[in-house]
Amino acid sequence: MLAGFRTFAKSPLAVILFGLLIVSFAVFGISDVFKGPRISGVVSAGSRSISPQDFKVRYDNYRKETERRTGEALTADQAVERGIDRQILQEVALQESTAEMIRRFGVQPSDKLIGNVVREQMSNLPPTQRPFDPITGKFDPKLYQALLAQADLTPDSYQASLRDDIAQTHVFSALANGLHAPRIYSVLQAAYGLESRDLAAFAINPASVERPANPTDAQLVAFMKQHADRLTRPETRVLSIMRVSAQAIAPSVTVDPAEVQKTFNFRKDTLATPETRSLVQIVAPDAKAATAIAQRLAKGEQPAVVASAYGKQPVILTDKPKSALPDRKVAAAAFALAAGQVSAPIAGELGLSVVKVTKITPGTSAALESARPAIEAELRVQNAQAKAYDQTQTYQDAHDAGADLVAAASKAGAMVLTTAPLTAQGTDETGQPVAGLTPDILKTAFALSSGGESELIEIGKGEYYAVKVEKVIPAALPPLDAIRPQLTQVWLQNEMGERMQAKADALAARVRKGESLESVAASTGSKVQRVAGISRENAQQHQGLGRDLLIATFGAKPGGIFTSRAGQMAFVVAKLEAVHPGDVAAMARISQAVRQQTDAGVMRDLGEAVRVAAKASLKTKVNLTLARQAIGVDTAALAKAEAAKTGKAK
Repeated sequence: MLAGFRTFAKSPLAVILFGLLIVSFAVFGISDVFKGPRISGVVSAGSRSISPQDFKVRYDNYRKETERRTGEALTADQAVERGIDRQILQEVALQESTAEMIRRFGVQPSDKLIGNVVREQMSNLPPTQRPFDPITGKFDPKLYQALLAQADLTPDSYQASLRDDIAQTHVFSALANGLHAPRIYSVLQAAYGLESRDLAAFAINPASVERPANPTDAQLVAFMKQHADRLTRPETRVLSIMRVSAQAIAPSVTVDPAEVQKTFNFRKDTLATPETRSLVQIVAPDAKAATAIAQRLAKGEQPAVVASAYGKQPVILTDKPKSALPDRKVAAAAFALAAGQVSAPIAGELGLSVVKVTKITPGTSAALESARPAIEAELRVQNAQAKAYDQTQTYQDAHDAGADLVAAASKAGAMVLTTAPLTAQGTDETGQPVAGLTPDILKTAFALSSGGESELIEIGKGEYYAVKVEKVIPAALPPLDAIRPQLTQVWLQNEMGERMQAKADALAARVRKGESLESVAASTGSKVQRVAGISRENAQQHQGLGRDLLIATFGAKPGGIFTSRAGQMAFVVAKLEAVHPGDVAAMARISQAVRQQTDAGVMRDLGEAVRVAAKASLKTKVNLTLARQAIGVDTAALAKAEAAKTGKAK
């Protein structure tokens, strides 16, 4: 069964299926959502329920991946604004619905299969990460649990997720193995791609169109209102930001040499490099075998050969200090030997064994001068953090006594940055990011009213800030004079485009009434150009025609007259002169070549349809408010803001 599972996992169809059903867990994460129903779930699908904590884990996985990919921080409020919270909630609902439906089918992998998969996966890890005891070679539950904890998993949640994935794989592998799209699907794709079209067209001569005069103020104002959604500047705020930074203070901190000496004396033992040894250890089944093993190793036989005679593998330890050996008795014996020497049988805490020392690396004592730079750097950071804390105390005392942010910061000797107007995304009026701002600072600032001040907030060890909103500039259209040159240019381009489109429409009407394309083109000082054999397969070779003209060409009927843009400001009148079917032999070859792709496309559609149908059949419930609260959104404030927007719209 495992072999079949691995074989299917390598197939092309599995890539499509896993992209829909299993790989999505890598984006949204897996948690202990397979243990049964829970109270107050964000998603409820039959016996399954996603708690707010589970949903937050999945959201955080998505957020971290997005931030890694884009290099930009994503706040919870931004996620709501962009609809990301709804998208994740919908995806989780589909995942849980599919898993619940498959469970109801009765597809449930056995405990034995799950155990085999776990053992196989653990065995495939790098040797240093495998959860097996280095001495006995046995599976170590504690190491296994610690390994999973690094990925925020427990043994139960990990094995439950495997059970779910294997069940889905079995169901969809059965579908994929028995599903093939009808051949006509592939044939239609080939015919669609190879169909070619002959185009005749002429460009509108700009000289034949009267150029518009400069717009009046009334026309520009009307144009601004017409495009208010694009021209409205977002709300901006002028902020005063008080920063206390240990990192900024550190370069000016002087370290007392006496403190360096004191710290060195305290850490001298830990700063020294201990003696290390490389050795081979063979575990013996009994005392007689241990004696024989010691004798054979002393004669120079290879450890692997000696160990294999007793069904064992030698344990090789390289450059380990005495403290790193798990068995204290073995450690004492090994560190009493000379290089190349073999021990007598050792009755250790973990059983009988024999060791051979292959290398000894002497330890080194610590020297103050070599340790001084690191100790000074550490003390400098500690002293800077202490000074930063003292500054915050002075600031807080002054602020509590009634001083505003700027005055309290001045008394504490802290830095205050007053910004130019900036947006909630941390950009200035030109769209450039303002240095020194973090998502936390922006979120705090834009949650305050005009004149409001935040509490003192710690954002890291020795790093603090407080923010005051000096001024709120509401979202509004910019003054006409501020954008007059740019707006005038856009207005003229827009007006000229409309006039050229009107000219093209008038010329196309003449062709439709019976005039030839050539005579109409000549009347405007233009010439007809012809391009034959344009197909969807070779469309890239005709990119010079422009995207709009290519789309219009493929959308036209034979003999059809149409107009289109061809580039930024060019307009053409065109005629589709002929449509030619593709070569039959080529269609046959392509239809066969794309058949696997067609099967995959049908399987992709079927997989998504199964997910949607499962959600509808189970009547899966989602709680958007609870989901938003789980990721840190103030849903009460959000409701008020949405109500205010609705009121303004009315």
